[in-house]
Amino acid sequence: MEYHNPVLLKETVDGLNIKPDGIYVDVTFGGGGHSKEILSRLGENGKLFAFDQDADALENTIDDSRFTLIHENFRYIKRFLRFHGAKEVDGVLADFGVSSHQFDVAERGFSTRFEAELDMRMNQKSQLSAFHVLNEYDEAQLKQVLLQYGELRAAPAMASLIVEFRKDETIRTSNQLKKVLQKFLSPKHENKILAQIYQAIRIEVNQEIEALKEFLSQTPEILKPNARLSLISYHSLEDRLVKRFIRNGLFEGEPERDVFGNFEVPLKKVGKLIIPSAEEIKINSRSRSAKLRIAEKI
Repeated sequence: MEYHNPVLLKETVDGLNIKPDGIYVDVTFGGGGHSKEILSRLGENGKLFAFDQDADALENTIDDSRFTLIHENFRYIKRFLRFHGAKEVDGVLADFGVSSHQFDVAERGFSTRFEAELDMRMNQKSQLSAFHVLNEYDEAQLKQVLLQYGELRAAPAMASLIVEFRKDETIRTSNQLKKVLQKFLSPKHENKILAQIYQAIRIEVNQEIEALKEFLSQTPEILKPNARLSLISYHSLEDRLVKRFIRNGLFEGEPERDVFGNFEVPLKKVGKLIIPSAEEIKINSRSRSAKLRIAEKI
């Protein structure tokens, strides 16, 4: 199954500071690119667990005794690592967002490039799809999704139009959705606005923000002291959560301080924010919005 080049491959795996006999986790397996690089740096006693909720990714499993692929959402990381006998690990890698494969298969409904049924489920067994969001959410819910996850100023008017249109016609395909929202898609900005609309619906369908928060909240428990997190985000909502969690151990607000104004956090930042080189962006356009943050368990 065709998967494209993993983003920031060397930088992300370098960030884990791999020990040959360590235990590592790749929570976004996809095409297996990051996992293969980790395995290439492990010795015979090293171990790698990988997570992916998408059934398509299972076809890329790696035939290696050191490797275990877990067909689950990474929000359940602690539970499934314990099930496999790993209470603490030496590093966790995550490449959030949609895989190139998911974008490139028209019938999965993730891409604005194709005429396809509106789906957008990363887990194909999930009940909630883009079809359900667009046809069953009420106006207030639609507005909230488009505003919060797409950061679209026209969200109230968009939600109103969707609700009006579906009184006469079910919204089943990407072309129908474009037709409904055509007045907001000026030729100059059509691709950008469509991308924001699709991002909003996709995040809602896959509960991506909730899953990210659940995952991050568990990392201090499963990391050994000095173990590393290496995390790639693609949009500001994700990156903001990652940045705040590394800095404060919280997603909002400030941690409690002692009488001297000090506070304890579980992680510390390692190095600076890393973004792809111009060369990588040229080879792999998907990498252009990637931001890599590395942290270490204190």
